[in-house]
Amino acid sequence: MGGTDDQRRMSQIPDHAPRTVSIENQMPEDLFEAMREFIRVHPQWDQYRLMQAALAGFLVQHGSHDRAVARHYLNGLFRREPAPVEHPPSRVVSDRLDPSS
Repeated sequence: MGGTDDQRRMSQIPDHAPRTVSIENQMPEDLFEAMREFIRVHPQWDQYRLMQAALAGFLVQHGSHDRAVARHYLNGLFRREPAPVEHPPSRVVSDRLDPSS
């Protein structure tokens, strides 16, 4: 087999894989605590799904006509279990969402 390990791994990524962007955000602590409590009470949600649903909802409510945005909005409303999506590690948010902290 030719190529480096990285080249072999990249050749295994399907062309139709969803594209994601990692975002770092600062927010008021009271909003963060409300998000953390919501996720604690609703374990089928995670911080990624909540933020995606919130952003898509905001865009739809403020006039976005983009079908992809509408799809994310509706998926956020009606999906009952977490999607099997790999999320990049996020130490700051993940550590603070840990109920033991």
